[in-house]
Amino acid sequence: MGTRDAARALLKAADAAMAPDPAAPITSAPRPRPAAPQAVAQAAQKIQATRHGVKAGSKRFGEAMWGPVVKVSGIVWLEVTGVLFSLFAIAAAMEIWRRRADFHATGEPRRNLYIAIGMLLVFGWFTVSSFLRARRRAQR
Repeated sequence: MGTRDAARALLKAADAAMAPDPAAPITSAPRPRPAAPQAVAQAAQKIQATRHGVKAGSKRFGEAMWGPVVKVSGIVWLEVTGVLFSLFAIAAAMEIWRRRADFHATGEPRRNLYIAIGMLLVFGWFTVSSFLRARRRAQR
């Protein structure tokens, strides 16, 4: 009999714990749930906003991650092309030095001298402009 009374007391205590507090203030009526089309529209708006946020965030991450790499690789590429152009300019300068005595001569050697001078001017400009563009890009 004692076990039955203990079990009943335990069940009453469990029911009392599950019951709402009678001393609690009465709250307003439960909020009505939005209609199904409104809920679907709200969910679609949230999905759209999330998609837009993820897209913008991934774009900013890509810029932050790859931006410095792109900048440095562009600078290095301009410097490498400047060095290659300078090799052609140096070869043209050596040809001019070798043919300096032919400057007053006529015929074929003089024509080669003018070609070497033109090459020196063109590749010299390419060399200088490549290094200037690399310097400007590095300062940005």
